[in-house]
Amino acid sequence: MSAVLQANERVKDKNSTIRKIREAGNIPAVLNGSNQSKPIYVNSADFLKTIRTTGRNGIIKLAIDNEQHSVMLHEIQTDPIKSEIIHADFKIVNMSAEVTVDVNINLVGEAAGVKDGGVLQQAIHQVSIQALPMNIPQTIDIDVSQLEVGQVIKLEDIDTQGKYTINQDTSQVVASILPPKQEEEISTGEEQEPGEPESIEGRETNETNES
Repeated sequence: MSAVLQANERVKDKNSTIRKIREAGNIPAVLNGSNQSKPIYVNSADFLKTIRTTGRNGIIKLAIDNEQHSVMLHEIQTDPIKSEIIHADFKIVNMSAEVTVDVNINLVGEAAGVKDGGVLQQAIHQVSIQALPMNIPQTIDIDVSQLEVGQVIKLEDIDTQGKYTINQDTSQVVASILPPKQEEEISTGEEQEPGEPESIEGRETNETNES
């Protein structure tokens, strides 16, 4: 999905310092192409709305100087205190040439093994893929509802539908169901009282922040 984002060229004069651009509710940015690097700025609210529509790796139609460029968001810089975006880099893309990007992996569904007391673990949260710009998924969703205790899902199990290629070792495990944790038996020489229930653990996922 592509969306149109209006941009304006940054002219180096006293009235368009980066600080004033930010104070006016805009984000300083750079438009990078094969033979150009143009300083620009975009409206902060419009930028956030566009990214919500297209996703982090989506195609954006950047409108500037009566022209539209197909671009991807290459990099963003965030204020570590305010968590606000303070700079963005856009890269002009060739829609007929494949690009390499990192895409988040999202586990969906409640695993059968979790219902049986197992613990769901996600080992990989992001994967590098190669695809034409229009074939890049916003996220790679993996259905784990049929996953039983002791079973695993590997990168090679992902259905790419022929739209992209995974750049990593496809034998890597993405998700697995660990057996329920058993209560440790204390070796005292005495028999344990019969009928004690095993401790059952619910679903746990190990989540990491995106870079």
